Amino acid sequence: MKLVSFSYNKVCSIGVFDSSTKSIVDIHKLSKGKLPNNMLDYLKDFKKNNINLKILLKDVSSEFYLKSSDIVISPPLPNPVSFRDAYAFRRHVEAGRRNRGLDMIPEYDHFPVFYFSNHNSITGPGAVSFEKEHFKKLDFEFEIAAVISKQGKNIKCDEADDYIAGFVIMNDWSERDIQLKEMKLNLGPAKGKDFATSIGPFLVTLDELDDVKIDSNLGAKYDLNMNGYINGKLVSNDNFKNITWSFAQIIERISHGTDIFPGDLIGSGTCATGCLLELNLTHNNNEWLKVNDEIKLEVDRLGVLSNRISLKK
Repeated sequence: MKLVSFSYNKVCSIGVFDSSTKSIVDIHKLSKGKLPNNMLDYLKDFKKNNINLKILLKDVSSEFYLKSSDIVISPPLPNPVSFRDAYAFRRHVEAGRRNRGLDMIPEYDHFPVFYFSNHNSITGPGAVSFEKEHFKKLDFEFEIAAVISKQGKNIKCDEADDYIAGFVIMNDWSERDIQLKEMKLNLGPAKGKDFATSIGPFLVTLDELDDVKIDSNLGAKYDLNMNGYINGKLVSNDNFKNITWSFAQIIERISHGTDIFPGDLIGSGTCATGCLLELNLTHNNNEWLKVNDEIKLEVDRLGVLSNRISLKK
């Protein structure tokens, strides 16, 4: 299923996106209030809610369909419980280090690394506004994020995929001038990244991806093309299957000695060619995002996350 958060006539709810009709079924209304009207509560009893929802979707009358043009799409998970971001695409890491004249760091292969970011600055598709100081070296970062649906601790890799509700496209906006300065202090990133992260448009459940799933005892990977565009120009291309550390491995590392919870958001890290920092170093450019630029991140099955940049007034 493609789950979506939205508002209609100023009322917030969650629904299922119907690709054939380009419309959304309001599942709170469809269930007569028995299913939650927000994604976080839906995730807290994810398995049971999915079973009940699939039964209801077998016979849906037209009164429950809303045209996508009539609603405002929100981030699929507007209020994550926490937000961690990993560093899981080796080619991106290698390119960044090579272009700075550095050897690949051997510790990269020892365990998946991640940092905590701001779970209170999540945005969805559409317009996104930044402060004036964010435009010195404003960058996008093309990622896929997993949404957690079960509480767990010390989760083993071969069980970890069962804790994933599904995936969202993610743009981890970055201000490189701030980030590069603060990371000289061997801590961070922090203020270079905590101002905004866009996710969406859907939370796509894992059952939608069975036919592109690549099974492994180190966790599943998925054959999904990833294409990124700036103002209609293709600038980024990779495939989700090229992720070095699977989400199962990342979850095993994250949950060691600590609990994860329904509603936790975990980013993959940037894919190869998935940001201007990498592209600039590769092509000897100094190009950064500007006001009115439109960034579209497209992933097979997951949809298109599109954002247009504006200056915050």
